[in-house]
Amino acid sequence: MGTRLRETASEVAALLWREHVVYRDRGGGVVIRGEHVQRWISMAPSGGRDEILLRAGRILDGGTTAPARTEALASLDAGTNELAATCRRLLAEVTTDTARPVPPPRRVRKRDRRIRKGRHTSLTSWVVIVGVIALVGLYAYNAVVARLR
Repeated sequence: MGTRLRETASEVAALLWREHVVYRDRGGGVVIRGEHVQRWISMAPSGGRDEILLRAGRILDGGTTAPARTEALASLDAGTNELAATCRRLLAEVTTDTARPVPPPRRVRKRDRRIRKGRHTSLTSWVVIVGVIALVGLYAYNAVVARLR
């Protein structure tokens, strides 16, 4: 199935994009990358016979791939044109997903920050400080007693 999957992916890639790269991924599937459109499609064997899992996602800045945004099951016997149509639908969903506006990050104004009043050091911090001082004192006491012997 691996050779057949690679051949089918090459045919689908030629229908989708003029510029593309087809390569095998670690899981035994095939990935089609369209760098010029910043999108990728993955074809991997599924649990069923002659059934493949199609996944689509974006290519981020720097060339890394974002996780898949959409996926669908298709039959490998369906034909190149039908697989290409399914891939186009997945790519359209990815494009629609990324076209949604992202809200800007909320900015914190200086006047909105909570101003602390009163003690700056909590009771727990004082207990730790006193404990460390006690350990240092105990070590010094043992050192002095050991020298006097």
